[in-house]
Amino acid sequence: MTSPATVYTPVIRSNIHTLPQFKALRTDLQHTILTVSAVFPFRTNRYVADLIDWQHVPNDPLYQLTFPQRGMLSSEDFAAVHRLIRRNASAAELQPVVNEIRMRHNPHPAGQLTYNVPHLNGEPLPGLQHKYRETVLFFPSRGQTCHAYCSYCFRWAQFIGDQDLRFAAKDSSGLTAYLRHHPEVTDVLITGGDPAVMKTRFLRDYIEPLLAPELAHVQSIRIGTKALAYWPQRFVTDDDADDLLRLFEEVNASGRHLAIMAHFSHPREMSTPVAQQAIRRLRDVGCEIRMQAPLIRYVNDDPQAWATMWRRGVGMGMIPYYMFVSRDTGPKNYFEVPLGESARIFRQAYNQVSGLARTVRGPVMSATPGKVLINGMTQIEGQRAFVLTFLQARDPDWVGRPFFAHYDPEATWLFDLKPAFGASASLFDPDTTYAAAS
Repeated sequence: MTSPATVYTPVIRSNIHTLPQFKALRTDLQHTILTVSAVFPFRTNRYVADLIDWQHVPNDPLYQLTFPQRGMLSSEDFAAVHRLIRRNASAAELQPVVNEIRMRHNPHPAGQLTYNVPHLNGEPLPGLQHKYRETVLFFPSRGQTCHAYCSYCFRWAQFIGDQDLRFAAKDSSGLTAYLRHHPEVTDVLITGGDPAVMKTRFLRDYIEPLLAPELAHVQSIRIGTKALAYWPQRFVTDDDADDLLRLFEEVNASGRHLAIMAHFSHPREMSTPVAQQAIRRLRDVGCEIRMQAPLIRYVNDDPQAWATMWRRGVGMGMIPYYMFVSRDTGPKNYFEVPLGESARIFRQAYNQVSGLARTVRGPVMSATPGKVLINGMTQIEGQRAFVLTFLQARDPDWVGRPFFAHYDPEATWLFDLKPAFGASASLFDPDTTYAAAS
């Protein structure tokens, strides 16, 4: 186990040569990392690197999850960036090329910049999203990075240094003011980046105001984090790990429910002694841990991986929650799995586990109109169709009502689908105007 004195030192593109495993890679893989990471942000650490089976690189799923892959860029884009890097082009020459490629990759999917930003007294509130009636997302400025980056990350635009593409709130004053005006909000999800990257004293500054008596309608505080997989030492041996657990105890003692929304992509991430100890410590102070992740090509597009992960998670006291569909952003063409194949993988994994693991829902698309569950496929009057349901929606009246889409074996996202049997066409239309919270 990492000792308490160990200092967490991230490995990013500029110091990738300090990672011993990088030096042992084939030259073409080194070039791939340097080229693709000029476009999509790269960050890892030695704990994550040790999870990788380097004898099976580049096919190892944890390597695919955390290290840039050549297929993340088109052949033309890869060649253009690689040429500039090989001749040591200046940042002034490289950056316009990189920025143009980034903007073609839909940096803010699902209407994040247009439909989800709430307003108070006519002014937009930075660092907040309010898409569903009961739930507000909060993006603290000190949590706008992660211990390591997932290569497919749908929030990659948060990490590239462009302030126009970043959600961030310096403090919680706007959040608490908004919540006082919105008693319908029962849940606050603190997300990022990863809130677990910040010191406990800063996280306390964001959380404590939510425990005020006038915000008693906020019943649940969720923390979205990948730290249990990428840096479990945060809850065990970091110098303020005990302080963090005391903060969580205080949240639970206040009568609020504290949920750790743990991002586990592969069973190997929960296999280390330190990860298992971190899970035990969180549960010992009353935290509920819910497991969720997207289905990603080359990483976990295998029913056995999901069934194993859910079984092991339940055995450690965690709750399987979501299998997501990879969002329509970033290098999606490399990582995406067709919806029909996703439904098959989910069903085959679901069939292998007991009822305790069947709390999981999937595959689920977090799309512009809401969270859409693929219940499966059916055939009615000779037509094959997807059966879909909203788990959450901008219009609460949509929730729980089945609707149908023509079966398309190539479709990978909601907006690839066409309505069937009288389903509303607007639900499949990315250009439909959806009302923003106010």
